[in-house]
Amino acid sequence: MKNQIKHYALSGLFTLLIGLMPITKGFSEELQPPQQVIQSVSDQIKQKLKDKAFASNFAQVTQFVNGVIDPHTDFDKIAPLVLGKHWKAATTAEQERFKHEFQTLLVRTYSRAFVEYNDWSINLLPLEISNEPTKAIVKTKVVQPGQQPVDVNYRMLLSRGEWKVYDIMIDGVSLVTNYRASFNEDIQTKGSLSAVIDSLAKRNADALLPKGS
Repeated sequence: MKNQIKHYALSGLFTLLIGLMPITKGFSEELQPPQQVIQSVSDQIKQKLKDKAFASNFAQVTQFVNGVIDPHTDFDKIAPLVLGKHWKAATTAEQERFKHEFQTLLVRTYSRAFVEYNDWSINLLPLEISNEPTKAIVKTKVVQPGQQPVDVNYRMLLSRGEWKVYDIMIDGVSLVTNYRASFNEDIQTKGSLSAVIDSLAKRNADALLPKGS
């Protein structure tokens, strides 16, 4: 079960990342503000990674990607959703550490996929507005030659005048929900949230070491 959860989570992260690549509109309307966020992030990252020398420096890439996606991703909302019941039980210091390390995990996963994969295209579908004017779902379909299309929906929230992503649905499966189950199992196995954060911090640091270190 644990491996399956992690498989879905990582697949979802890769698909999120692909979803930030250049988009083809699947309809004739002008892009709405939530969709414009996805398009803007796409353009910035795709343009920067055309520089092969830049793309070969993974630490540099992760720093850049973090700077681009951070203003458009609501990590203050994502972190509590991912930890679920463990968030309220955590100390303020643990909450801040987890939020930082989880963001680092997502960014380095995004960055690795940006560097290693290509040939994907995105069809941007009509925007879905909920009954709450501050929430929207940006629907896309990820297409790769020889593969079945994948539905990727971005749940976004309007906060202080800015649209931000707070969850991604991959073929109807929530990335936040899968990570919540994964971390819940890790906390039970390791005995504490603090131990899980320590392990995550080490993995994040090791991921940036030069190969062979």
